Amino acid sequence: MATGPRYKVAFRRRREGRTNYHQRLKLILSKQNRVVVRKSSKHIQIQLVNSRLEGDVTLSSAVSTELNKYGYEGSTGNTTAAYLTGLLFGYKALKEGYDSGILDIGLQASSKGSRVYAALKGTVDAGLDIPHNPEIFPSDDRIKGEHVDEYIEGSNLSEQFEAAREKILSDFN
Repeated sequence: MATGPRYKVAFRRRREGRTNYHQRLKLILSKQNRVVVRKSSKHIQIQLVNSRLEGDVTLSSAVSTELNKYGYEGSTGNTTAAYLTGLLFGYKALKEGYDSGILDIGLQASSKGSRVYAALKGTVDAGLDIPHNPEIFPSDDRIKGEHVDEYIEGSNLSEQFEAAREKILSDFN
């Protein structure tokens, strides 16, 4: 480990691997609201965050556990749930008067067709203006869960997806 008078200890969140301060600074300097997408193995969380001197302020949010209210009983950590959570978040944000933002994926790996981009597609489909390249979105079959229905007999994930999607659309339109 480096020592001496010229050694500078990194910020705690950087040492813990929780924050990339160079990326965060660029997002804050854009002066736009950030659409923060965080995923775990079981859930997806999306927040609209505004950065202020006092600290970040959450303006709107959605969590994949809220999908139970809309008839979705599948796993809340998969691509289908990510899209539906993004759709729900987008409509909530529009209802609260927010119409744009910039994507913040934090330290998550950026890979084409991932759950992060499924959530982004749901948010964009709801009507939020977020700069993106449509090539990064997962295929419609993956979003609807048709690949799961082919793999597991008796799975009705695509039916649950359609029912939950229609319920979300009817509640916010």
